[in-house]
Amino acid sequence: MELFNDKFVEKRTKKQPLADRMRPKGIDEFVGQGHLLGEGKLLRVLIEKKEVPSLILWGPSGVGKTTIGLIIGRELKIPFIQMSAVNIGIKEVKEVIQKSKAKKVLLFVDEFHRFNKLQQDTFLPYVESGDIILIGATTENPSFEIISPLLSRMKVLTLNPLSVDEIITIIKRALDKDQELRKLNIKIEEETIAEIAMLCNGDGRKALNLLEICSNIMKKEKDGGIVDRDVVREAYQRNIAVYDKKGEMHYDMISAFHKSMRGSDPDAALYWLVRMIEGGEDPMYIARRMVRFASEDVGNADPYALTLTISAMEAFNFLGPPEGHLALAQACIYLSLCEKSNAVYTAYGRAVRDVKTLPEYPVPMHIRNAPTELMAELGYGKGYLYPHDFEGAIVKQDYLPKELIGKRYYHPTERGHEKKLKAYLEKVREITASVNKKKDRI
Repeated sequence: MELFNDKFVEKRTKKQPLADRMRPKGIDEFVGQGHLLGEGKLLRVLIEKKEVPSLILWGPSGVGKTTIGLIIGRELKIPFIQMSAVNIGIKEVKEVIQKSKAKKVLLFVDEFHRFNKLQQDTFLPYVESGDIILIGATTENPSFEIISPLLSRMKVLTLNPLSVDEIITIIKRALDKDQELRKLNIKIEEETIAEIAMLCNGDGRKALNLLEICSNIMKKEKDGGIVDRDVVREAYQRNIAVYDKKGEMHYDMISAFHKSMRGSDPDAALYWLVRMIEGGEDPMYIARRMVRFASEDVGNADPYALTLTISAMEAFNFLGPPEGHLALAQACIYLSLCEKSNAVYTAYGRAVRDVKTLPEYPVPMHIRNAPTELMAELGYGKGYLYPHDFEGAIVKQDYLPKELIGKRYYHPTERGHEKKLKAYLEKVREITASVNKKKDRI
């Protein structure tokens, strides 16, 4: 635990890791979480008005939960006590609160979800009375991990992973502002900074830690040296995916991915999927391509493919990386092994060509809507045959403009579910070629 004290923090600065040395001291220095700390946004307004309630900060590691707690403590000018549920119990919490009772304190508890439900009950009277401002930081869904009475008394704020651009800003700021890094006089290319940012999956602390390890490796160089891919690889202790997500490789790999699925090769498709993910590609870009594939290359040969792919996209949004990557892999393998048909794709293309090149034919009178008496008198809807009044709910009736009668856009294949659709379509055409037969009414 740590009682907030600016002098104490300054005294420790030289011994701190880079991530702590670069911790923002105010809102304007904070990078990321613009939906909470941007001009006019909720948390910024609460801090500026000094009306911050007890909070749950929910988000992944390295996105600023602790820093936000520190900033609130500074802005509110009240003692900041930092604890972690990993290494303390409720006994210690009570002792701290009792010692601080003469003065309101901000109690920041990291890994708050580690407290069980009985332990969480302990905080209730203090939060309710306003003796403390409790800020609980958690990486787990508060709905499942935090008791309802506390949730009803605390405001839950969701923090997002940092974007690559935000992490690049953090890295550049460290290179420019940190005295220890400046002393080393190391050089680092823009591309290498971007690679470090992409490797860290939205975690700013991880990016600064990696940068610090790279700088430690370069200490042996007299003139600082250049931090390049090899240095980053050594610091990261794994192969770094070579991937340029804004250049030709971006298009080449998504093309290889799409064509591997189209060619029913799940191993190749999975390989390209992982290459893109590990290279820092936006997983939602990949997911959108799979949704497109489900209609363009699978279509009605397996209508479930689209449902499963949308579900995979939603699962990734819900779980995030890295667990959510499995949902994308599941969809990738399923799409690769589906029966394939581009009949929907080609049918849509034929219809588009006619709509763009032919006149705008009027809707036939018998299938127009007649919501008013006047429109009915003018013949709107006159002569329409209600299919459910006929055997099999099929009736001989034209639905296209007379100039296009007989036009065929959709040509189903013999593959997968589309084979059933083709059989039904042939049945419809056979029945509508004969005389209409009305059903017997009961």
